Amino acid sequence: MAPGGRSEEAWAWFESVYEAVQEIPHGRVTSYGHIAKLLGKPECPRQVGICLKHLPSPSSDASKPSSRWHSGNVPWQRVINAKGGISPRGPSGASRQAAALRRERVHVDEGSMGEYTVDLAKYGWFPDVLPSEAPESSSDSDDEERS
Repeated sequence: MAPGGRSEEAWAWFESVYEAVQEIPHGRVTSYGHIAKLLGKPECPRQVGICLKHLPSPSSDASKPSSRWHSGNVPWQRVINAKGGISPRGPSGASRQAAALRRERVHVDEGSMGEYTVDLAKYGWFPDVLPSEAPESSSDSDDEERS
């Protein structure tokens, strides 16, 4: 059984989500659905949200190591809904996410009903593949020109 009592398949999904979210550049945002699409599971945006919901905080006890993945090394705040909204979750959850994005110089609007939104046209990050999976550019042509 994988850490946390999860099945190996569930643990692999959590790991892949956390690794993908780490690739979102500072000051940019993407959607739950886009992370799911990048991971080959476009039908699973809610599962991406569940992974981020269960992301633990780093350990504050120096005698206990933090989990491998935690809110200190996975930029959870950079994932929002497909409409550019910060999904409400519990007391002050959305405002905490908005504050984290503002620290990254992302402009977050607050509506009259207290909803938070981000301009996806300006701050959105929607690559076709994860940077870590993009084919490396070949330097063969440079080598041939030097010969």
